[in-house]
Amino acid sequence: MPNDTFYVRATALAGQPQDTGKAVSEFDEILALARESGMLITLDGQIGREKYQSIAGSLHAFKRFVEALCESLTQSATV
Repeated sequence: MPNDTFYVRATALAGQPQDTGKAVSEFDEILALARESGMLITLDGQIGREKYQSIAGSLHAFKRFVEALCESLTQSATV
């Protein structure tokens, strides 16, 4: 599973980023990692700019997602 195309910064998970456009991009990258890992992301609804999404998958897909996320965070920490 190629994780080098996904660059996830730890600040997206640690708190509110200062740049909203950057935050959207980081969340899109996290969702892409989840999809690559075999998880299903569904759009439950949208009110204005706020999207309500659900993420579902097997435990094995969740494990692959966590491993990919940890690898991405490790790569970002070395940069």
